[in-house]
Amino acid sequence: MKAIELFSGIGGFRIACDSLGIETIWANDINAKAAAVYRAQFGSESFHEGDINHLLDTVPDHDILTGGFPCQPFSSAGKKLGIEDMRGTLFEKIVDILERKSPRYFVLENVKRLLSMDQGKHFATILDALSRVGYLVEWRVLNAIDFGLAQNRERIVIIGRKDHTPNSHLCTREDIGELTPHQIRQAADASSWKNIEDHGAKFNTWGLALHGKFFHAKINRFSERQKDVKLHEVLERHPDARFFFTEDTLERIKNSDEVNRYYSGVEILYNQKGGARMGYSIFGINGVAPTLTCTASRHYERYRVGNEYRRLTNIEYARIQGFPDHHCDTASVYDQYTLYGNAVPPALVAWALRKVIHHEGTTFQPSPGIESPAALETQMDLI
Repeated sequence: MKAIELFSGIGGFRIACDSLGIETIWANDINAKAAAVYRAQFGSESFHEGDINHLLDTVPDHDILTGGFPCQPFSSAGKKLGIEDMRGTLFEKIVDILERKSPRYFVLENVKRLLSMDQGKHFATILDALSRVGYLVEWRVLNAIDFGLAQNRERIVIIGRKDHTPNSHLCTREDIGELTPHQIRQAADASSWKNIEDHGAKFNTWGLALHGKFFHAKINRFSERQKDVKLHEVLERHPDARFFFTEDTLERIKNSDEVNRYYSGVEILYNQKGGARMGYSIFGINGVAPTLTCTASRHYERYRVGNEYRRLTNIEYARIQGFPDHHCDTASVYDQYTLYGNAVPPALVAWALRKVIHHEGTTFQPSPGIESPAALETQMDLI
């Protein structure tokens, strides 16, 4: 199978595809520093640096479209069936390519808050556009913790497939068990789904969409969770002195409140008095890291390691995201924080891509409706 990688960054999807024997034949990013890393790691032959608006005609035929797409605000100037207009956004380019090239599948990644941004309007726009160009769309919220990474990083993965078999490739039998029999029947019968334009203020953690209609439900269990990895297991043993801020941190603690609790697996030792932002926190290493971001201020969060206090190193950022230690060596240490923080964890999207590969070769036909959960299980090859 052949893939393209849009908004590639440092190649998180590329690493995932390579690990599964999927050939990436075309990739693009506009960021020069990310582009330099990508070329250094994967070569220049398939990489196209620059504005995607000027490169659409160079996109080749492919089987899978992948991308961790930027979440630009959608314009409210125009309306499309009561849903905000996506024209002029980078997401529109994904839809353009899907219409032009009609790949069998796509796998996209974005932040969890996309489900509730602007009272659900952003995600509704995305579902409407993807489902109306011929794809059965499925989404699920995943967490990097579940894939053996020492990070609380919730992300939404969105897959699409050209055949419209009403099955769930991002869920296993155990996970679907969270649904009631009535919900399972609804999921199998697209005629019972709601119109996307009638969405609520927030979409649930899992769902399906097709031809402008959708079904969603809460699925919180992840039965394929890998062994937990804690932050102390991925730390460098002898980091450079420039990463330490012990004296400064001890002064900061004098004006902080002691917490000593875990939140979403993150060990928080202190918070600045009167401030609740994570950037004011001092963390321990017996849990996992909070979500790494591309925001520069987050690079200097402090961690207590033994009797010292320091920030995480660039190599530790790589490990926490699931990249090789020296993946971004073409960039400065400072820039590596941003590049890793903005990246797609390869292990997380590899799991979704494996679901796509599993789907290859199935011959089920679209179903107008299924009468019982037992019949649904017969129709759904992963459940």
